[in-house]
Amino acid sequence: MNDFLQTYGFLIATMLQAGLLGLSLYFPLQAGQLSLASPGFYALGGYVAAILLTNPSFAGLRDTLGQGIFPLTWLAGAVLGGLLGVVVGVPALRLRGIYLALATIAFVEILRVVALNLTVTGGAVGIFGIPQTFGFQDRWQYIFLFGPLLALTLLFARQLERSRVGRALRALREDELAADAMGVPPTQYKVLAFVIGAALAGLVGAMSAPFLNTWNAKQGTFDSSITILAAVLIGGSRNIWGPVVGGALLAAVPEVLRFLADWRLVINGLVLVVASLYLPQGIVGALARLTRPRPPQRPLAPAYEKQP
Repeated sequence: MNDFLQTYGFLIATMLQAGLLGLSLYFPLQAGQLSLASPGFYALGGYVAAILLTNPSFAGLRDTLGQGIFPLTWLAGAVLGGLLGVVVGVPALRLRGIYLALATIAFVEILRVVALNLTVTGGAVGIFGIPQTFGFQDRWQYIFLFGPLLALTLLFARQLERSRVGRALRALREDELAADAMGVPPTQYKVLAFVIGAALAGLVGAMSAPFLNTWNAKQGTFDSSITILAAVLIGGSRNIWGPVVGGALLAAVPEVLRFLADWRLVINGLVLVVASLYLPQGIVGALARLTRPRPPQRPLAPAYEKQP
């Protein structure tokens, strides 16, 4: 078992991390909002953790809290991600469709450029030598962080879907004008979904900084936005398991096919194309359709026979 974890543990942890990032995009999609801002909040959470764990200004805080500094970085990443989500979401969510997507892409690029030009973030070089969470010796041990967080997030998403808030979000996704006419305030619920996704992305970023041991502006880019969106669409954007399956698949395919060298990237692209063409509802949606029982068929009426 130990040999298996030494070989594949890092990949499993990466798949769990990708599933969490997919879920951070899933929450705005529940309200019908095509947001690509998750990498920005993810990068913010990572920078918060990296600064708290390495900057000399916080040496006294680290000495006082000891191992408790790590949960503090998670809380700080989630809270700052959520607060920035409010600041960005209130004006941006007045837009719809491709215009909202462009606005959130611009937000990600603004954060990237700011990080490149700040001294506290390490500029273009970034922050190195981030200490491992709770003194972990191996990367596969982060499974014990990402795994429980993924389980809790899935439980929260399931409970949210079954609640009054979840029904309001679905109503907005299906028809915003009709939902507004029925008393569902669009801005309030759209910002709520956006903030939930932002807080989750910030939390994942704060956990990921020690996991990667380094953090720089490459963590939050336009390419990352497209990768997360592709994971959600391939897995299925209408089911909580869709982002998890899609994120895990896109994280695993390049690693499993590493022996093919550069051809693995071609196969990864083919997976995206095939899934987009033949699985419009995603992998989870297609499986659900196959396993859904067929409605009973009504017997055909007997054909009318002429009397001789």
